[in-house]
Amino acid sequence: MVVLGIDPGTANTGYGVVARRGGRLVALDGGTIETAAGHDTGARLAAIHARVGELLDAYEPAALAVEDLYFGANARSAFAVGQARGVVMLAAGQRGLPCASYTPQQVKSAVCGSGRAGKGQVQRMVQRLLALAELPAPDHAADALAVAICHANGAALRAAVERAAPAARRAPAARSAA
Repeated sequence: MVVLGIDPGTANTGYGVVARRGGRLVALDGGTIETAAGHDTGARLAAIHARVGELLDAYEPAALAVEDLYFGANARSAFAVGQARGVVMLAAGQRGLPCASYTPQQVKSAVCGSGRAGKGQVQRMVQRLLALAELPAPDHAADALAVAICHANGAALRAAVERAAPAARRAPAARSAA
């Protein structure tokens, strides 16, 4: 299973590609999509969309996982992140690829065991979980790898729940017929 994780942003969109091989997660790629502040917003979003499309076509992931918006004190920044998030989801939708969304707290909890983990702790855990020789950098790429890890590690549980759901829906009907 290959997962593309995204940490959206207009100036820097982090991406991380992980795969499950032999029961372990391995990093296939990671980095940032950088756009210049002085350029037109539409051109910046088009560049993000195009690069995410290239990553989707190159790695053919089973899913795309993207970090939810964090609404801090700066609503203008949150709006820009939402736009970047939208073009990322559009690229996945154009390819019929499932897109999952996780809050920053869910990602930190899945990777570090605490939703309050700091950026440095997330980077160190991503390094350990993926057996990387060096700390993943920049932090946007590390965050994107963490999003991909969060999704990949939850995939087995989600599949088991989906398999069990039809059986659970049939069980009450079978009991009432008896």
